[in-house]
Amino acid sequence: QVQLVESGGGLVQAGGSLRLSCAASGRSFPAYSLGWFRQAPGKEREFVGMISESGGTTYYSDSVKGRFTISRDNAKNMMYLQMNSLKPEDTAVYYCAATGSFPERNFREYRYWGQGTQVTVSS
Repeated sequence: QVQLVESGGGLVQAGGSLRLSCAASGRSFPAYSLGWFRQAPGKEREFVGMISESGGTTYYSDSVKGRFTISRDNAKNMMYLQMNSLKPEDTAVYYCAATGSFPERNFREYRYWGQGTQVTVSS
C-alpha cells in the first residue's frame, strides 16, 4: 500500500516555474513506477510524464517535453515535477500516481493516487 500527497501548486505567471512534490508513505514505494497526470476542467485526465522505479528512465508527453523534469528520491520517498516555461494551457489539477507497469501512459493502470494540487498559469 502506498499513500501519496502532492504539494507545491499555486498561481504563477506565464513563463514562470513551479516545483511540485509528491510525498509517499509505505515501504513498497521504491517498487513502483510513478507518474504525473493533470486534469483541466471539462477535460480527461492527461498523462504528463513518468519515472521508473530506480529513477533512471523518464518519459514525457510531447506537450511538456523539454519544459518539465521528473525526478525521485527513493531514500526520502519523494517524487518531484520541475515545471519551467509554464504556459496558460498548463493550468490544471496535477496528480501523482503509482503503478506496477513501465512505461504506462494510461491513467486506468495506476493503482494509487494523490489528492491533487492546483496549478494556475496566468497570461
